[in-house]
Amino acid sequence: MEEQKQKQIFSQWIDQHKGILFKILRAYAFTPQDQDDLFQEMTLQLWKSIPDFRGESKPSTWIYRVALFTATAWVRQEKKRPETKPLTDVEHVLTIASQEKDERLTWLYEQIGKLDPVDRSLCLLMLDGFSYKEMANLVGISESNVGVKIHRIKRHLLRQSQEKEKNGV
Repeated sequence: MEEQKQKQIFSQWIDQHKGILFKILRAYAFTPQDQDDLFQEMTLQLWKSIPDFRGESKPSTWIYRVALFTATAWVRQEKKRPETKPLTDVEHVLTIASQEKDERLTWLYEQIGKLDPVDRSLCLLMLDGFSYKEMANLVGISESNVGVKIHRIKRHLLRQSQEKEKNGV
């Protein structure tokens, strides 16, 4: 593939689908430095993946696949370093994503960030409306396993929300 064509595709994908990258970034990296590192790694891997894209899926599905794989690999690599805790104040992430600060959204992303990498991925895909079949293909598990995991995630988030309300937090 010509470098000019690769640049064009990369720019188009980033312009149209940067929200995907920011969602994954929010769920996998919690400090400004980690967010910068992971963002650079995701965009680098996305750039490298362009020649392998055959158009058999939507670009958004491909971007999710590359970004989720990169984020989960990054998390495994980061476990070798001292553990970082999710930010209480996610102002940096909200600024990056150009989103209005919303307490419920902040709470949701904090909860998603506490899930294991596969559950985080499923949660983000679910929020973006992917089907169980698409999620299964992206994450590499069966459709029925996706259903079970999604049910458990929803139940867990509901319990966390009820606990939050109960404690008046």
